[in-house]
Amino acid sequence: MIQPGLRDALERWLAELAGVAGRAPKTVEAYRADVLGFLEFLQNYEGAGLGTGALSNLTTRTMRAWMAHERDHGLSARSLARALSAVKNFVTWMAEREDFDPTAVLMIRAPRFAAKLPRPMEEDAAKSLLDTVEFQSTTPWVALRDQAVVTLLYGCGLRISEALSLTGRDLPLGEMLRILGKGRKERLVPVLPAARKAVAAYARACPHELTPDGALFRGVKGGPLNPRQIQKVVAQARMQLGLPASATPHAMRHSFATHLLNAGGDLRAIQELLGHASLSTTQAYTAVDTARLMEVFEATHPRAR
Repeated sequence: MIQPGLRDALERWLAELAGVAGRAPKTVEAYRADVLGFLEFLQNYEGAGLGTGALSNLTTRTMRAWMAHERDHGLSARSLARALSAVKNFVTWMAEREDFDPTAVLMIRAPRFAAKLPRPMEEDAAKSLLDTVEFQSTTPWVALRDQAVVTLLYGCGLRISEALSLTGRDLPLGEMLRILGKGRKERLVPVLPAARKAVAAYARACPHELTPDGALFRGVKGGPLNPRQIQKVVAQARMQLGLPASATPHAMRHSFATHLLNAGGDLRAIQELLGHASLSTTQAYTAVDTARLMEVFEATHPRAR
């Protein structure tokens, strides 16, 4: 069995990720599952009780055996790469506290996998979706609310969690909006007149008091709006328009970035607007643009036919 000391160390590491590093709850839970899976494998592989000292004796052979075990049990290369990252992070953290050399773990390379490209919508499709969202509710203020949220996703490139974290204190929206994103990183995003207008129309119509400390976007009963409601509304609108299942609220954020890039936007500026910690994340949008260019080329070039 995994010894209490090792379990306690795991929980301290996870608490540090959440409290100090500002990792999202879902990320922390994913890391917990990844590391526990590794420790359970290690326990069976070693055939003995597993304590904190076991990590100092890890070898490249053991690490490769774990990775082979995970692949044999159907774990994708992408998921295994994430699990390896979690294990490396935890072992490094432990090495600093237990004073051992983690090189055997750190030198293991993650499996290669094809990067998953963002799936933005065409400009016309994004605009049609925006227009159609408004008609998914027969309650006027709810219709205005849904349109205001989706307009912020597309017009400002917000994550749905960021849009729903706004409070009454953010009213009235100005030309710039301060957003607290992943890792509690602050960024300023410009707000288009259309987005300011949509939010103002909703705020005027909302029957619930929008207090400075309360959620800006409210559910029918007055509580904070559940993101599932926006996902449901977007799903209804895309079905009416015949759009693919990839046309989600998050696709509006992808579309914001791609359409800016297509219009000549600077990659660094788009990185700042999206709140990406790494430019490599934003560069995925250039790959989208290239992929679409190749599709057009192959469909139209005489030698490609």
